[in-house]
Amino acid sequence: MILAVPSANFGYLCGMLSSDFFSSDTICALSTPDGVGALSVVRMSGRNAFSISEQIFIPAGKHKNITDKKLPAVIFGRVMDGEQILDEALVTAFKGPNSFSGEDTIEFSLHGSSFIRERLMQLLIEKGARPATQGEFTKRAFMNGKMDLSQAEAIGDLIHSESAAAHKIAMHQMRGGFGEELRALREGLVSFASLIELELDFGEEDVEFANRDDLKQQVNKIREVIHRLTDSFKIGNAIKHGVPVAIVGAPNAGKSTLLNALLNEEKAIVSSIAGTTRDVIEDTLTIDGILFRIIDTAGIRKNPDNEIERIGIERTFAKIKSADIVLYLYDASHTPQNKDMETPDQALQNAEQIQAEFPLAKVILVANKLDARFDGIWWANKFPFVGISAKEKQGIDELKKRMVEAMGGVPQPNQTVVTNLRHYDALVKADNYLQKVLEGLDLHITNDFVAMDIRQSLYHLGEITGQVTVDDLLENIFSKFCIGK
Repeated sequence: MILAVPSANFGYLCGMLSSDFFSSDTICALSTPDGVGALSVVRMSGRNAFSISEQIFIPAGKHKNITDKKLPAVIFGRVMDGEQILDEALVTAFKGPNSFSGEDTIEFSLHGSSFIRERLMQLLIEKGARPATQGEFTKRAFMNGKMDLSQAEAIGDLIHSESAAAHKIAMHQMRGGFGEELRALREGLVSFASLIELELDFGEEDVEFANRDDLKQQVNKIREVIHRLTDSFKIGNAIKHGVPVAIVGAPNAGKSTLLNALLNEEKAIVSSIAGTTRDVIEDTLTIDGILFRIIDTAGIRKNPDNEIERIGIERTFAKIKSADIVLYLYDASHTPQNKDMETPDQALQNAEQIQAEFPLAKVILVANKLDARFDGIWWANKFPFVGISAKEKQGIDELKKRMVEAMGGVPQPNQTVVTNLRHYDALVKADNYLQKVLEGLDLHITNDFVAMDIRQSLYHLGEITGQVTVDDLLENIFSKFCIGK
């Protein structure tokens, strides 16, 4: 009989199997940024964390050793360099497994002198610790079953979050929201697989333990959840890295003025001379907790005046290619007498051409200079439309609202949003094998082949949380963390 993959905490099993290796190797690292500051924190984890600390730290008061106190505890005392006092510090002590890493852990909170922290690191190494590698504390937490792999990756996302939305998504994942959804998916598949594989033991008796229509319905429900998660990747990835927004349009349409109005500062040079912007100008803006990376580009026209303008237009199209949102700005003050200006028809045609060439981008038509003459919005139903006066800062709030809507809105509380390309890739592969399961059931192929596709789907779901993993994958993930985390 072929056994279904159980829904166990693979990280915990790895921790049990590898506990001697990890606990015998004590690591230390600076956990606060390098540079001058009020405080520095040095962290140490491993079997010998307490014994090493007690060789250099003398608690104040009646307790002579860190382990004399009930742990966890915060202890004030002196860090000694031989007979000399290196610093007065607070030591926070955790007894494993009740610590972040699952091991005995010591954190020194020192004054922010580079000399003090570097000397303390030297003392810890002299007493038997070694410098930690990138992400090694978090890696140990995973290997010791303190969190699954998706939670560990969320810690890195949390550290690097630049907006409220990115912070919210990372916190939800770090608290196990994503892992819970995946565990529910895996449990459904394991239940499904157990029935299919049980039938293999009774193949000669032609016994059917599971109704095939019920099994199809169950697989389709699982696929619906996977599709919801994969569909969230676009907004999740954009929120994690910031949503690139390109402001494009004809020369002198007011692109630089719009950039300044969105940022509420004079970031770009504004002039009545067409073609003032020859290169891209970028800055960031947060709207409803979502970080947008605003890009002011050179004006687009078919016959540039010179080589510099031509290069600027080439860079404009390069930015459009990487943008999630394109704000196509049109000068609404156009009159028939202004033959050099872009007409409404031309604006619409250019926006349609951009949408055709870059189908993944969300194009928003923006009519500017409404403080002057405005000739109507008869083509507004072709694209999301906003009328503004960048100069007078009219309609800017409405434009910001449309930008948030273009990205699918703000994620709801406790909504699972996929932000990691590795997770997205694993979900897609799991779904592909579930599609093969459905095809196999329709074609009435033998159960061993159906079971094989189920196991492959389980494998890819397990990759996300670390229930199935390899050393190379772990090294790649944790190498992206900062040292000390």
